[in-house]
Amino acid sequence: MSTLYEKLGGEGTIAKVVDYFYDLVLADSEVNHFFENTDMTKQRAHQTKFISYALGGPNQYTGGAMAKVHTGMNLQPEHFNAIVKHLGEALAHFGVGEEDIAAALDKVESLRGDIIYK
Repeated sequence: MSTLYEKLGGEGTIAKVVDYFYDLVLADSEVNHFFENTDMTKQRAHQTKFISYALGGPNQYTGGAMAKVHTGMNLQPEHFNAIVKHLGEALAHFGVGEEDIAAALDKVESLRGDIIYK
């Protein structure tokens, strides 16, 4: 059985999804302020590696632990939910099926406790 990473087309496709995802995020006033002082080129590259790994691809993610990198941000459930929604929209935009979107978002959901209220 192939991984979701392989099914989606590997890192090249995931990079396109991540670019579209951040376009949605940066257009959303509920969450875009979290990225005001972020190097978005670096952020997009990190997120591509992270999502690739989360979906069964190679572990090339070199960023910090989720709880550590989100400390001090005080992300609330509504912020996390907005990010999850945008990721789902980005995957759908690239023709990913509902079942695969649900599987990807389940992986992200498993990180909720490491990200909110930090």
